[in-house]
Amino acid sequence: CVLCGRTDDCPEKYGEKRTYVEYNLTVHYYCLLMSSGIWQRGEEDEGVDGFLITDIRKEINRAAKLKCNICKKKGASIGCVAPKCKRSYHFPCGIQRECIFQFMEDFRSYCWEHRPVQKFTDKEPRGASQCTICLDLVEHLPVYTVLKSPCCKNAWFHRECLQYQALSAGIFFFRCTVCNNKDKFQKEMLRMGIHIPERDASWELEENAYQDLLHCYQHCDVKRCLCKRGRDYNEPDSKWEIKRCQYCGSRGTHLACSSMKSWEQNWECMECRSIFAKSGKYSKRKKRALATSEKTNGTTCLLEEPPPKSPRQSSGSPRNFLLQSPKIMCQNLSPCSHLELPASNRVAMSLSPVMSNRNWSLTPKHLREQRREVCNILKELKVQVKTKTTRLNINAENIWNSALKGFRQRNFSPTNTIEVNFSNCKNRSKTNTSAASKHHFFQLLMLHLQNSSLFEGFSGKNLSLDFQAVKENLYFEAGKMIAVSLVHGGPSPGFFSKTLFDCLVYGPENVKPALEDVADVDVAQTIQTIKYANSLSSLQSTLQDCCEFLAAAGCLRPVTALCDKNTLVNDILIYHVIKRITLPLESFRQGLKTLGVLEKMQMHPDAFCSILCHKPERLSAETICDLFTIHSSSDVNKVEGADFWMGYLQDVESGESGVTLEDILLFVTGSCYIPSIGFDPEPAIKFLRIRYPIGKRLLNCLELPITKTYKQFKNKMELTIRNTLRAERE
Repeated sequence: CVLCGRTDDCPEKYGEKRTYVEYNLTVHYYCLLMSSGIWQRGEEDEGVDGFLITDIRKEINRAAKLKCNICKKKGASIGCVAPKCKRSYHFPCGIQRECIFQFMEDFRSYCWEHRPVQKFTDKEPRGASQCTICLDLVEHLPVYTVLKSPCCKNAWFHRECLQYQALSAGIFFFRCTVCNNKDKFQKEMLRMGIHIPERDASWELEENAYQDLLHCYQHCDVKRCLCKRGRDYNEPDSKWEIKRCQYCGSRGTHLACSSMKSWEQNWECMECRSIFAKSGKYSKRKKRALATSEKTNGTTCLLEEPPPKSPRQSSGSPRNFLLQSPKIMCQNLSPCSHLELPASNRVAMSLSPVMSNRNWSLTPKHLREQRREVCNILKELKVQVKTKTTRLNINAENIWNSALKGFRQRNFSPTNTIEVNFSNCKNRSKTNTSAASKHHFFQLLMLHLQNSSLFEGFSGKNLSLDFQAVKENLYFEAGKMIAVSLVHGGPSPGFFSKTLFDCLVYGPENVKPALEDVADVDVAQTIQTIKYANSLSSLQSTLQDCCEFLAAAGCLRPVTALCDKNTLVNDILIYHVIKRITLPLESFRQGLKTLGVLEKMQMHPDAFCSILCHKPERLSAETICDLFTIHSSSDVNKVEGADFWMGYLQDVESGESGVTLEDILLFVTGSCYIPSIGFDPEPAIKFLRIRYPIGKRLLNCLELPITKTYKQFKNKMELTIRNTLRAERE
């Protein structure tokens, strides 16, 4: 190493040792990172992780004049930051002498005399306890090799164990092994010199590490299997398709082997039936054994016919929460493509009148004020976005999977400027990477998310429970996409329910859901029946009929008075709407933290509610007129043709034109909607002596011709806008 002079290759102690042949340079990463006279002045792909080669040469020359206070050799590039302390040392020497190196902020270093220490009170228990990482004993002593947890009184660790744990877990998973605290624990460990790399956990980076979890049970377990091709044969959309137990998912049967007429019927294995029967929570069902004379394909079926069940419910319903039907997945798509199914397809029944959305409407004037406030907040967040670009190759026919692939690519960063390149189904790229492509991409993505199986409901949507999506971390990706869309100029989602929004902003423990938050029609009708029971006997009868559902919700209890129904209804709602989706909600919240969006939501809830819970305001002539600024050296009202422009907008709004207000906006800006963050630069109009109008999308500028009559102006506008947009669509 050109800085410390050692040949040791120990990434855990000194960081990765890298050799750059073209620069004739070998360096330990930590030696470079902690050197006192060098800063990261380049981008991360320049030089050595952003450290320019010329700067490294200068630092080598500077260090060559300094003697190490530990080994007495030249080349000591690291100095103690304590005032008036002039000690210098090599990084490996500092480790040996128990110096502290802080891998955060401006990467400070402290010598053995001035290093930070943890405070020990007289009440601290002396003796020894078990290190919760290596399980060996660790003595409770204020020494360099021992660290105390800042969040747990009796948690002690070996420094070496913590460092190995941090390198393995990374910044996203490194936390207290006792109480799972992350923020307080990481802050203290960074102060005490533990290096926490900004990368994903090692087990997350291992290729195909979770492949076994994606295995779907495919085996017929009935006493006598009727399939001639064997118990493992599975043919979708036929009587030889394997159906798994709706409770455990670890037993299966061919549809024909259990006399099931369709996939929609639920099936339980014998083990689960017996467990429920012994617990008393399994309702008695009529069972009918097939007579010996009844044959299927000439063979006696020795398994009882499964009892009739209620119609199949939406994913996440307590009665089939362990299964997702492969029937609903679109064919020829990747494993993630089950999100392509609109949520509306998962419930075939019509909406009950009791499930109409709650009214939290605001006046249009108040909504506009709130949205202006959001616009300013998002512009503050956009300051984080750099000029460095990331290109996303998007297939509009498979928007979700291509977006997911783009967001998960290694070089994607939410702080990079996003460029979108659309490709057709033959994978031949179109040469359109303008702002119009980005606007169109975010519009398609938000529309897909609204109709995906990650959400359930009708107008105001809540999160659904999709175990496959939880396993694939799709709720996190959805939250991340919404946050990125808001800051990068996408449309406002506008489909969150007030309950979902309040859970995100105030925490689920502070939210009281209502009946209209229940998307599953069967569950909603069950709750409604309990809520409006008019006698104790009818209430108890209702509870007896749905005891299986109540048991799954953890709400099965004796009811001795009619007034108990109110508490019961509240508990069912809290379980079904909130507790049931705890995992998806937390993952979704983490995704929304991208670029600081969730933090701003919690600081300005009313403002963000206007774009997340309310649909965007429909474009009007007044909105478009206010959006554009007419540039002229003279008074706006005196500009020749300005009256024609305002009159034309009114004709378009009233339907007396062949174009729409959205077409006009698309012609000028490349977007058919007004982004929550607004346009940058702000849309402008210039009246010039030109033949036809020109839309300059890079500048969001509309250049209009000066005409003698309104009819000429209107004809030119119609002809240009329609032909331009038609050519783009073709």
